[in-house]
Amino acid sequence: MNTIEELTEQAIELLKKLISIQSYSGEEDKTADLLSNVLEEFGFNPEQKGNNVWAYGGDINPDKPTLLLNSHHDTVKASQKWTKDPFTPTLEDGKLFGLGSNDAGGPLVSLLATFVYLSEREQPYNLVFLASAEEETSGKKGVPIVLPEMVDIDLAVVGEPTSMDLAAAERGLVVLDCISHGKSGHAARGEGENAIYKAMKDIEWFRNFEFEKVSEVLGAINMTVTIIEAGTLHNVVPDECRFVVDVRPNEFYSNEEVVESIRQYVDCEVKPRSLNLNASGISLDHPVVKKAESLGIRTYGSKTMSDQVHMPFDSIKMGPGNTHRSHTEDEFIYLDEIREGIKTYVKLLDGLEIE
Repeated sequence: MNTIEELTEQAIELLKKLISIQSYSGEEDKTADLLSNVLEEFGFNPEQKGNNVWAYGGDINPDKPTLLLNSHHDTVKASQKWTKDPFTPTLEDGKLFGLGSNDAGGPLVSLLATFVYLSEREQPYNLVFLASAEEETSGKKGVPIVLPEMVDIDLAVVGEPTSMDLAAAERGLVVLDCISHGKSGHAARGEGENAIYKAMKDIEWFRNFEFEKVSEVLGAINMTVTIIEAGTLHNVVPDECRFVVDVRPNEFYSNEEVVESIRQYVDCEVKPRSLNLNASGISLDHPVVKKAESLGIRTYGSKTMSDQVHMPFDSIKMGPGNTHRSHTEDEFIYLDEIREGIKTYVKLLDGLEIE
């Protein structure tokens, strides 16, 4: 059996290799090959669809629940502001610099090490590891195409840089394109029906309305008008006013429910760009949350999205690294964060009884 220390050093070396390979969203084929090879070297039988790679930690026992360990191996594109080569892993003062080191290479290799460790020891659950693609773009060729290929999942741990705090809920996202319709006319004679004035009433509603269900960890649903477009000439009453609303649901509402509720109150036309990015949440009484609390792990609600939006089952988000380093120039992760992250994952998940 591998020790935590051995697996940790292998995880760090794997992260260096991942950094050295460009893996922008939709272009992760080479890192997918690397991860597949690593899983084979550990004795697993990896499966692949698109650039997603997964493996089971042994034979599936239908009488046991199933735990999914997931993180992504795609990255955002490197900006011109990097002072280091984003594809050269650089170690300075305990920091490993490189694109994707923090988001989400550190969590990914930490979960892979945890997967190997747990698989080598008898667990009260089935175990599966998934390195997913296209997370950074919420692409359709990531988690959504893999879940139908897997056994049913009862609980997922999604690896993102959370400083090893446990996100028990995560906001969703709905972007609404709204159109208020009026009737054009000459401004000098006060003719027509001003679409801007009609839009103002609905915009005020978006500003003040409060949905009934408030999350203990995420709070209320947030709705923010972010773009307004109307009018063509100073002397023409506009017959149309378009505006965009950024809506961040909590875990008590599906995106469909939010949109239908909004349509009951406003007069404007409401068109959601997508309904796929749902909020997620897990009961604070769930065994994984209770065990985390017993280990002194902080629980919170996350404002940022992850692959949890595609998971219609219980999930938490948790991983080494710091969210504020994500998508920044000269991105890095501390090696000690990886070391402590793996130890914490093992403490939390080893022997966990999933109801």
